[in-house]
This record gives sequence, structure tokens and C-alpha cells, in this order.
Amino acid sequence: MSNMVNRREVLLRAGAAAALTALGTGPALSVVPGVPSSPFDADSTAAEVTAGIDLSGKTVLITGVNSGLGLETMRVLAMRGAHVLGAARTQEKADSACQSVAGKTTPVVCELADFQGVVACATRVKALGKPIDVVICNAAVSEIPELRQVNGIEMHFAVNHLGHFILVNQLLASLRAADQGRVVVLSSTIRKQASETGIEFDNLSGKHDYDPGRAYAQTKLAAGLFSYELAKRLKGTRVTSNSVHPGVINTNINRNYSAFMKFVADYIGPFVMKSIAQGAATSCYVATRPDLASTSGRYFEDCQAVAPGGYMEDDAMAGRLWKKSVELTKLYLPASSAQ
Repeated sequence: MSNMVNRREVLLRAGAAAALTALGTGPALSVVPGVPSSPFDADSTAAEVTAGIDLSGKTVLITGVNSGLGLETMRVLAMRGAHVLGAARTQEKADSACQSVAGKTTPVVCELADFQGVVACATRVKALGKPIDVVICNAAVSEIPELRQVNGIEMHFAVNHLGHFILVNQLLASLRAADQGRVVVLSSTIRKQASETGIEFDNLSGKHDYDPGRAYAQTKLAAGLFSYELAKRLKGTRVTSNSVHPGVINTNINRNYSAFMKFVADYIGPFVMKSIAQGAATSCYVATRPDLASTSGRYFEDCQAVAPGGYMEDDAMAGRLWKKSVELTKLYLPASSAQ
């Protein structure tokens, strides 16, 4: 009996280890020289990394504020004095989220699967007549079990990448009008699952060998490449672009996980996963720290700029992704970006 129990324990641990790897855990990466050192780490919270920072007069747009990391990011930045434009898929969700936090917030609707709706969101934001100091591309869908498409494009890619691609490009003039605009794009170490193929440019429809985990991983690689290419295009301006890995957190984005993955997240995850307060720390750190005003084109984990490896700094792939993204969204881009 004891041998069987031990065998089951070994199998469970092996399965859990594989699952946690799939969730995005991995070995620490080397710190990038030339970027201001951070006094914070994986245990730091969003409130801790922003302590003492006054964001009064700053305007911040955050997508996906209705729950999880987006809601905590909004709560903390509003607490620090920022006017937060809280974007969610519906007016009801945006209203509810903004009403739940103290500080100055404005609810806005941004359904990233509706490209014309993304343009409408940007139009409303621009109509405020204010510079936009920070855009945090936080929202995402994950592990959609069956193939779904938006305008013929696989839904993970359309929502997680193309929706944000449109939004940021629509708001570039507002970011340039700020004293120092910042774009923060949420990537993930789960991008490593796309390490063999990179961006599957010949399968953006998802019709060939659809796998929800790989599809999601590809969009997190796309997030990093988008931020990296954007930083190059913004060189010489006062606007920076950086991507971040928030850590592995059990949030609402995991709702489509398999029963086993949910078991791992619920029962094993608390021992290795970050809290939501810790998960929001790196986004808030990169969005607000004064000493990062000139840092751009970097990837951050645990509030540290690290070398991401793989395709994340592949100039050719980043350029190709930008070109393809323009091709797929040209109707929704301002003329200055549609090139």
C-alpha cells in the first residue's frame, strides 16, 4: 500500500511540476546591465513598489480592470493620485470596477475582440483632451478550448495582440503629448511554449493544429515582440515601451483551464504562485518609477530588467510581426501608423 501511495505521490508531483511549467514558471534570468537596479523582488507588492510616488496629474489607461491584476493595478495607481481610465469589455463591468476603488477613475468600454470598438474607446479617451501618461495593456483571454476567430484570426491572437496593437497606435499622439509617456505590455514566461516555432505567421487563423495553450503562449511572445518593436519606433521621443511578466497568479484568466490544471492552481499554486498584489507589482513598477524614464525596449520580471532569451529580442520577427499586424488592422489604425 505504501508503495502505491508513494507512486501516486511521485506521479502527482511530476504532473504538477509539468503543469506549473506550463503555467509559466521557470529559472531566473540574468539581470540586464545598464538599467537602474531595483530594490524590489518577487515578494514585493504593487503598493510597496509605488510607495512615496505621487501620480497626481497623471492619466493612466488600463485594460481589463474588472478583475485580478487589472483591478489591483487600478486600485494602487488611483491610490497614488493618478486619474485611471479603467477599461473593461462592457460598461457594466467598467462601472463596477471603477466604483470599487478609491480615487479618481473613469470607466471606459474596450472590447478588444471588436476592432471598431477599440477605435471607439481610443476616440473617447482622446476626446478628454489630456495627454496619456501611461497605457497598460493588461487584458487577455486564455485557454479557449475550441477554435474561435475574430475577422478570420484566431481569437487569442486577435484579442491579446491585435486589439492592443490598435489601441496603442490610436493613442500614440496622446502618449507623445505627455511629459514622459509609457507603454507597458503584459507578456509572460509561458511564451516559451512558442519557442520552437515563434509566431506562426502561416497559421494565424488557427485552423491548422489548434492548441489553446500554444495559441495563448504565442500571444505572449507577440506581446513582447510588439513592445520591443514599438520601443525601436519610439526611439528619440519621450515615450517608452517595455514588457513585463507579472508572475504566475491564479486569476480569472485561468477559468478555461482543464480540471487538472485548476487543481494544480487551486491546491498547489498557493505554495509557488504570487498573490494578485504581488502580481501587479512589476507592471506598477515599470509604469511609475522615475528612474525608468529613459528605459525602453526591455523585459521585466520581479521588478528587474532581465534578458528574456529566445525570440523576444528577434529583430526580424519583431519587424515581421509589426508589418503583419498593420496588414490585419490597417482599417482601424491612424494614417501615421498604417505603414
